[in-house]
Amino acid sequence: MSPGMITALANPQRFMALSRWLAPVLGAAAVALGSVGLGMGLNAPPDYQQGATVLIMFVHVPAAWLGMFAYACLAGSAFFGLVFRHSLADAAARAAAPLGAGFTLLALITGSLWGRPMWGAWWVWDARLTSELILFLFYVGYLALRAAIDDEAKADRAASILALVGAVNLPIVHYSVVWWNSLHQGESIFVKGGPLLAAVYLWPLALMGLAYTLGFGALWLVRIRAEVWRRRAGALAVQAAR
Repeated sequence: MSPGMITALANPQRFMALSRWLAPVLGAAAVALGSVGLGMGLNAPPDYQQGATVLIMFVHVPAAWLGMFAYACLAGSAFFGLVFRHSLADAAARAAAPLGAGFTLLALITGSLWGRPMWGAWWVWDARLTSELILFLFYVGYLALRAAIDDEAKADRAASILALVGAVNLPIVHYSVVWWNSLHQGESIFVKGGPLLAAVYLWPLALMGLAYTLGFGALWLVRIRAEVWRRRAGALAVQAAR
């Protein structure tokens, strides 16, 4: 994205005009792709090692990806809000946090459902699982910190600093299976020589990943719009009270 495009979208009026039609388009595309991907996934044959448990992958892997991607969006928005003091960036950060927390929680739950038959335990203190849990706790901490501070400007600054600190955990989550001995399987898609997954699993997984990403985009835009309207209503209420 070019600096000029970022500057244009930073204008609240332009953003509201664009997001008005873009959010439903992204949402419709997410539903369509998700329906096709889920249908293909449910019709995929059982894995020779994991059996029918492999189907959890089509929900778990995109959720884990979106948990990290949403936090990157949160941290990026927090950076622009902290450095440039732009209210739309602060609204974007606040809007991303509950969505990312939801995706990360879904990844933890589905991972646990997969781990019980595969590892014989609902939870192990594996590097990948532990760093994913820490990611979820950073989301919870961000939301709790914002809720604990009544002054919105102070809440924006304090939460933005916490979000940037938490961004350090993102490469740890991603590379945890490389840096440490891990029960969690390593990268099987973006590897040298091509994906290790069979096409019968790879295509539905790709569609589900794209559906999750577009769905996040749609929900994020809707939540940013709601946050903009909430802040405008608050400003009008303050003016009326004077």
